[in-house]
Amino acid sequence: MRVKPLRVLGIDPGLTRCGVGIVDVATTRTPTLVHVSVITTAADLPLEERLMIIAAGIEALLDEHRPDSVAVERVFAQHNVRTVMGTAQVSGIALLAAARRSLAVGLHTPTEVKAAITGYGQADKKQVGAMVAKVLRLESVPRPADAADALALAICHAWRTPLGSAVTGATSGSTRPLASVDTSSALTPAQLAWRAAEQGTARRPAAHRLGR
Repeated sequence: MRVKPLRVLGIDPGLTRCGVGIVDVATTRTPTLVHVSVITTAADLPLEERLMIIAAGIEALLDEHRPDSVAVERVFAQHNVRTVMGTAQVSGIALLAAARRSLAVGLHTPTEVKAAITGYGQADKKQVGAMVAKVLRLESVPRPADAADALALAICHAWRTPLGSAVTGATSGSTRPLASVDTSSALTPAQLAWRAAEQGTARRPAAHRLGR
């Protein structure tokens, strides 16, 4: 009996640019691109209109592609209060849209996503984008960076979900991993070598967020 791939919608929340990416992940942990885009809003629009545009975009993707679960970047404090407020508001919209459809939600920190995708929790945006393109077998890195970050979130969540599970209606925090998974099984020998090389590089200052 063929097991249906796990479909995950990754959301990199942002008020000006909200990255959204959908992947199908087989039981072999091999991900396949389904959709990627960025929902944008103009800075001069009233806040309520910007939130309405983003909500409509997320809900349209949920209804069209019917993912099994949703992955959202976990919001945490930043020095820029205005930025974190917008991020939190968009995250709330995403969580509400998922809850209305009884979808499981995973909240993941930037460090968790970077570690899952590259094997290095302090990888920079270029490294994350490059590995997303390699894992998904794309000819180029998705642009802008918000799009690549959304795909990274979706892949991270899928790799942390137990094989063959059908989890619905539950929200999981980043402090409680869904599973302990050997993600290397989804990578080619070249990708494994790239990951090993990145782990051996000098440590870089931690970024506050994957994108924005």
